[in-house]
Amino acid sequence: MKKVALKEDVRQNAPAVSRTPTLADYQALSEFRHLIRCFLEFSQKAAQGVGLTPRQHQALLAIKGFPGGGPVTVGNLAHRLRIRHHTAVELVDRLTEAGLVQRIDDPEDHRRVLLTLTERADGHLAELSAVHLDELARIEPMLKGVLARRSK
Repeated sequence: MKKVALKEDVRQNAPAVSRTPTLADYQALSEFRHLIRCFLEFSQKAAQGVGLTPRQHQALLAIKGFPGGGPVTVGNLAHRLRIRHHTAVELVDRLTEAGLVQRIDDPEDHRRVLLTLTERADGHLAELSAVHLDELARIEPMLKGVLARRSK
């Protein structure tokens, strides 16, 4: 059987699997992926409901929820969204034009530009985050069920 090559950073915290998957494993993975797709579909519709694209919503959330709460650069955003740097630059350009993000020169390193959300973006993000948290609470029992089956 041919092994699938995965990027190292994707598997860095994953435990090694040394057994052949069972039918229950396949069913758990299928259900998990289904729940993820349902959540992503919900998220896409919610973002569109407030006039954002799903990618814009993801970017706003990545900026607001950046680990450690520190300043976010375009490079940080690209990493968090798993996109190329130039794609992140284009996304930030569109977010800036839409009045959702501001670029601020880093006072400590003038080569860097930091990203902050505008009040308008904060409002959209608060609304979207509230409905997303409600949706996560709704599907939490299903996710726990899938994960509990997987750990047996």
